[in-house]
Amino acid sequence: MTKLTRASLTKLMKQAQKAARNSYSPYSKFRVGAALELADGHVVTGTNVENVSFGLTICAERSALVRAVAEYGPKIRIAAIAVANLNGKASPPCGACRQMLAEFALADAPVIFPGAKGVRTMTFSEILPSGSELKLK
Repeated sequence: MTKLTRASLTKLMKQAQKAARNSYSPYSKFRVGAALELADGHVVTGTNVENVSFGLTICAERSALVRAVAEYGPKIRIAAIAVANLNGKASPPCGACRQMLAEFALADAPVIFPGAKGVRTMTFSEILPSGSELKLK
């Protein structure tokens, strides 16, 4: 796993910002990008893709997660998450994204995102302290 430093998190945030420029958000105009650093050092990005039927919209975080699994397989582990938007607004991962990421994120993975008072960094277990778990036999 690559060492996660303030500089590497800043670089990850820049990758999320770059992904946000590719957003398809003609309805909300809320352009979001996400970058996931995997435990093996690979970085995968995603952006939000809206649909006129809003329930079919996919958030940037889930877009990046789906891409990561498609490219690197279901055994991936997420070591860091960055979320950015081009609207200058707070945008932590939504509840659905947090739950989807929980399947793959390390508990201590830093999550960096725009907060109400600037960029915030929290661990994954802080943003989803009691995610749903299913233990199969």
